[in-house]
Amino acid sequence: MSIPFIDLKAQAAALGARIDAAIGRVRAHGQFIGGPEVADFERRLAAFCGARHAISCANGTDALSLVLRAEGVGPGDAVFAPSFTFVATAEVVPIVGATPIFVDVRDDTFNMDPASLEAAIAQAQRLGLTPRAVIAVDLFGLAADYAALGAIAKRRGMTLIADSAQGFGASFHGRRSGALADWTTTSFFPAKPLGCYGDGGAVFTDDDARAALVRSLAAHGADADRRAYARIGVNSRLDTIQAAILIEKLAIFEDEIAARNRIAARYAQALAGLAQTPAAPEGLVCVWAQYTIQIDDRDAVAARMKEQGVPTAIHYATPLHRQPGYRHFPRAPGGLPVSERLSRRVLSLPMHAYLDETTQDRIVAALRDAMGA
Repeated sequence: MSIPFIDLKAQAAALGARIDAAIGRVRAHGQFIGGPEVADFERRLAAFCGARHAISCANGTDALSLVLRAEGVGPGDAVFAPSFTFVATAEVVPIVGATPIFVDVRDDTFNMDPASLEAAIAQAQRLGLTPRAVIAVDLFGLAADYAALGAIAKRRGMTLIADSAQGFGASFHGRRSGALADWTTTSFFPAKPLGCYGDGGAVFTDDDARAALVRSLAAHGADADRRAYARIGVNSRLDTIQAAILIEKLAIFEDEIAARNRIAARYAQALAGLAQTPAAPEGLVCVWAQYTIQIDDRDAVAARMKEQGVPTAIHYATPLHRQPGYRHFPRAPGGLPVSERLSRRVLSLPMHAYLDETTQDRIVAALRDAMGA
């Protein structure tokens, strides 16, 4: 029997009738767009992470795009992004007319390397570009080094954006994602640690004016009373049913984060000496959107595990600076060796809050067998 990579059915069973009841309430009042659950969810979301404002939107990519638009990023500006991440982090930059500059990551955390960022900033200046923003990704559920990256951004007069699509709920020295940068964005794609039953996203900020601007941009550029359109905006909103579902999922999110960390600790113990396993640095709490190991002969191992009914995933087989649509953009000088090495060695194992020990043992056994251990 094949093992699910992420078991959303198990989560649905744990929630019982709560999701059906939440959807039923929306069906009863009929406010499918902009219903009361949307504002309620935004309040709960902001309180959960400690941000002053949470603005929901259609998806995580829109969230990033709205932030760049709100910051006025455009032609002649450089935006720094890690190469080892999903393409959405970078694709929003040329959409607003700016230039993405790719930065290397650290081998131990998979997140942006501050030293590579410094080198990339110097490269941007040599190219005549204005360093405007840094998009730090909380890859696989671990917060980036916001102390170091924030210091660089502040010194250089740049905006620091946290792309927490995979890391919402993570903690950095006692502070949660959503309150670690000038802006934070996240995604509620179903496979994310906090996911809905469709698409969804959110933007977080502590600045009242910034929050109002993003709300306007996400609502066709409308002013608060929807009678005037002061700017060109887009249509990006979270529908009421998704908000209702997310309210119920947020209520158990703390417990799920704890479960993910127990499962990750068990993986680390079982795989010690077999593979290079991930670990959260001291003072950080990961939400383990993925449990990603590093091994040699990765593709062959994944194929042998598949034969045993154990799924794996590769995030990411090709770093962004090597992708056909992005290879012409600048990168930090000296190349991005860690991103390229990781792309050949990473393998993600099944991970979710409802992974039982028997199934986890089967996954570990299949990995050992596939590696000839």
